[in-house]
Amino acid sequence: MYAVLMTGGKQYRVEAGSTLVVEKVGGEPGSSITFDRILLVGDGKDVMVGSPTIPGASVSATVLGEALGPKIVVFKFKQKVKYRRRTGHRQHLTRLRIDSISADGKTVKAEPPEPAAKRKAPRTKAPVAVRAEEKPARRRAAKAESSATSEAKAEAAPAPSSSRERAATKAKAAEASEKAPSPARPRRTKASGEASMGKADEQASSAAEAKPRARRTSKPKAESAKEE
Repeated sequence: MYAVLMTGGKQYRVEAGSTLVVEKVGGEPGSSITFDRILLVGDGKDVMVGSPTIPGASVSATVLGEALGPKIVVFKFKQKVKYRRRTGHRQHLTRLRIDSISADGKTVKAEPPEPAAKRKAPRTKAPVAVRAEEKPARRRAAKAESSATSEAKAEAAPAPSSSRERAATKAKAAEASEKAPSPARPRRTKASGEASMGKADEQASSAAEAKPRARRTSKPKAESAKEE
């Protein structure tokens, strides 16, 4: 069953067990309030409409607490007289829980609120003394794990060679590096430098001879002045 009630100049559609926020009504948290201005009552099949209210119908609710609505800014302004007024407003509201709806001799009550679910016990930290004792144990366990892994790696790896074998291999490598001939770099002498310079001069002269000379078409300035 549902009903439409009127309070604070507004209409609200409510059902048994629902919560509602209306403009402030008298009552402390936990107290009960009854609304008798019921405009409509329906149960899904039949609908009763009042003119304007339904006689004998009522809605009971429990006050849960108070609240404040959104902030509204009010600004007043008048031209040519330097009148400015800026104010704010927050409407006082009341939260309700609908307990029952009564109409035409029928009453529908809300189911009692379920008890709050059992919360998990908060995780408590161990005291500082216990945590200080746990640190050395953790360090020992970490050392044991690292030693076990190092032993496993040593068993898996091949056995290291003796010092004599290592010295022999180093000596063989040194002998091989000494025997390997290093690539000889050609030395630059004075004769080779002069020969390279001579070749460069010959190439430059041949390039100059191959380049055709540009024909002179314009007359010199002195000849052009005489003709005039």
